[in-house]
Amino acid sequence: MPVALNYPGVYIEEVSSGVRTITGVATSICAFVGYANKGPTDRAVLVLSWSDFVRQFGGLDRASQLSYAVAQFFANGGAQAYIVRLVTIGSDTAADNAKAASVDIGGGIMVSAGSPGEWGNKYAVSTKLRADADPADKRFQLSVLDMTDSTTGVVAESFENLSVSPDSPRYAPNVLRDESSLVSMVVPGTATAPPPDATATKLANGANGKKLTPNDAAFEQALNPSSGSGGIYLLDRIDLFNLLCVPGESNPAVLGPLQAFCRQRRAFLIADCAQDATLTSVQSLNGLTGADSINAAIYFPWVKAPDPLQENRIGEFPPCGFVAGLYARTDSTRGVWKAPAGVDASLTGALGVKIPLTNDENGVLNPKAVNCIRNLPVYGTILWGARTLQGNDERGSEWKYVPVRRMALFMEETLFRALKWVVFEPNDEPLWAQIRLNVGAFLRDLFRQGAFQGKTPQEAYFVKCDNETTTQSDINRGIVNILVGFAPLKPAEFVVVKIQQIAGQIQI
Repeated sequence: MPVALNYPGVYIEEVSSGVRTITGVATSICAFVGYANKGPTDRAVLVLSWSDFVRQFGGLDRASQLSYAVAQFFANGGAQAYIVRLVTIGSDTAADNAKAASVDIGGGIMVSAGSPGEWGNKYAVSTKLRADADPADKRFQLSVLDMTDSTTGVVAESFENLSVSPDSPRYAPNVLRDESSLVSMVVPGTATAPPPDATATKLANGANGKKLTPNDAAFEQALNPSSGSGGIYLLDRIDLFNLLCVPGESNPAVLGPLQAFCRQRRAFLIADCAQDATLTSVQSLNGLTGADSINAAIYFPWVKAPDPLQENRIGEFPPCGFVAGLYARTDSTRGVWKAPAGVDASLTGALGVKIPLTNDENGVLNPKAVNCIRNLPVYGTILWGARTLQGNDERGSEWKYVPVRRMALFMEETLFRALKWVVFEPNDEPLWAQIRLNVGAFLRDLFRQGAFQGKTPQEAYFVKCDNETTTQSDINRGIVNILVGFAPLKPAEFVVVKIQQIAGQIQI
């Protein structure tokens, strides 16, 4: 009701239309998990470009298949990636543990690199006491110096008016925690004076520790989603990712739980075959074809590409980085409903494959849900398969194709987020009508973009939310049931062309 109707006149009341626009979620945010020689180890970090990765994780490293995969992801069209850095910490063998470089700058005040690794040994800190500082709260300046190409150092970060008093708003450990991307500080409780002036005190004793490699026991332990801390568990703390890549990891005993983890998060696993996989061995997918395999796809063989760290000599790389980038490129140019395969699905930066495949060999692998990477004349290195790991012909799964499954995941995630407003609304026909209106508008927009089969919206999708889907018993228990159906587009995997001669002038 508007304001109280207490005088003759015209009253204006704005009435809500009930329209709540549903916007589709991102479809190609990729999470990468693996070893890097630099970067945070306690959280998944969002990077938006290759240069962003270089700043935070140190760029290419021969020991890090992760670094190459991320570079290939961005080169092929990727735009957003989360990085989970794996290092060894807590090993009984001290030399195996990654350690942050550190230095005592006076009075037990320790400055440490922001993350473990030898990278911290390339930095130094300088301190200078403010001449006009309050004697009761002496302030000082701290600068972080990059000593890579200079004996005197180049200032990378600088912080003014720092204090060692916990009561100060410029308490040094808090300021560095919030503002520095390179160092942190610990001030002992006994410290009452700031550090003395120093021009360049180098950090030391930083160590990379044991370099974790895919299929290694320590590497795989960090991948366990049920480990409770670190590793893959860090992805539980981020809002959304759609793709998961663990470059080089091919152990079915590890990939199986990762499939389940992806299914719980409505994400999709891009799995690598083993580097030494053959036409015969890659067909053994035991442990990868269970109920959760609808959220995963495997690609064969490894890809050949120039290695910038080896004078651009040809190296062999796991395909997941290339493939994830191609997924992102296809999503942005055509839509998540388009199969990420075909003559347009060329891999940027690839020069071929480890094992060139013939049509007959491809014909052996494709029915068994192994997606082949082919090197074809004119088109270059391309993806020539779009099946999930449940896409074996013998199963006849409704989730046989990658674009069909990813389309469903896109719709599920979008509606999961867009319908939160429904919670605690009165559960009756007015609410059901609003749900039908809003979900229907979202699906109609997808239909107009060509995301579904069918010539009309009625053939392409339906939304049902009424007293048939939601009974009085459901209402009494606080439940509203929404049924959404769609007719997915399936790729034209086999194109049959029939050719017939014209009979000419023969009379019948």
